[in-house]
Amino acid sequence: MTELAIGRDHAAGDDSARVLKPLVLPPGPLAGATISGQFTGIVVDVETTGLDPDHDCIIELALRRFRYTDDGLITDLGQPYSWLEDPGKSLSPEISQLTKLNDADLVGQRIDEKLATELLTDANLVIAHHARFDRKWVESRLPGAAGRDWACSMEQIDWPQLGFDGRKLGYLLMQMDHYHAGHRASADVDAVVQLLRYRGPDGRTALAQLLETTAEPSWIIQAYGAHFNTKDRLKARKYRWDPDLKLWWREVPDRDRAAEEWWLASNVYSPDQQHTSLGPRLIEVSASTRFL
Repeated sequence: MTELAIGRDHAAGDDSARVLKPLVLPPGPLAGATISGQFTGIVVDVETTGLDPDHDCIIELALRRFRYTDDGLITDLGQPYSWLEDPGKSLSPEISQLTKLNDADLVGQRIDEKLATELLTDANLVIAHHARFDRKWVESRLPGAAGRDWACSMEQIDWPQLGFDGRKLGYLLMQMDHYHAGHRASADVDAVVQLLRYRGPDGRTALAQLLETTAEPSWIIQAYGAHFNTKDRLKARKYRWDPDLKLWWREVPDRDRAAEEWWLASNVYSPDQQHTSLGPRLIEVSASTRFL
């Protein structure tokens, strides 16, 4: 099997080299698993013709189920599923280059809507590496699968705390000494599964951290009426700009809500800040409503 060597050879005595192996995840029980997990997770990834769900559409959908225990150990992998779908229009050169798909690949192709919906609704948790992107596409295309509990392996796992640099899927996988055919949905799904299996310094898996974060309620805090002059401090506080609502917002776990309200009161809604609202708007979210 082909391996990709980066840097100089270990045989030369240089331990700065790293050999990347292709990621191959056959279905079935995983090594070391003595029981089958009582819960079902499913990883999902989509490729699309663009970024606007109102005008663009899915051209590839990939899913893979796995069994896991309540402490985040993946015990069994299901078979991979992947479908292409004809968008009814030509792909842009940029999308073809990104996905390595062309119009000929997609002609007459169709997602198995019934099977895909059954797989998603059978799972306890749906996971994507960019759930804020994937969820809206999946639920728009498969409305029968709407309302499930979702989790995001990019946002809800503290990768730096686990010793990783960055959050990009391919780069995270490379730091685990693997590579994959990026920008194809099926390859990205397997990459997420592999990342979820990673054990941190405390012995807990990345999936265990994700399950813990997903179960905790959180709050979308919308800085309504914030003056323009406070945008830099909001951005530095990791607030994001919503161009549709025209406001800054961020999501915080329930345990941080009070501290965030105090910060806003002092830095955004104090009498000298020329705000036009009495305070922020707070929206409670859970796993079933998050990333919508």
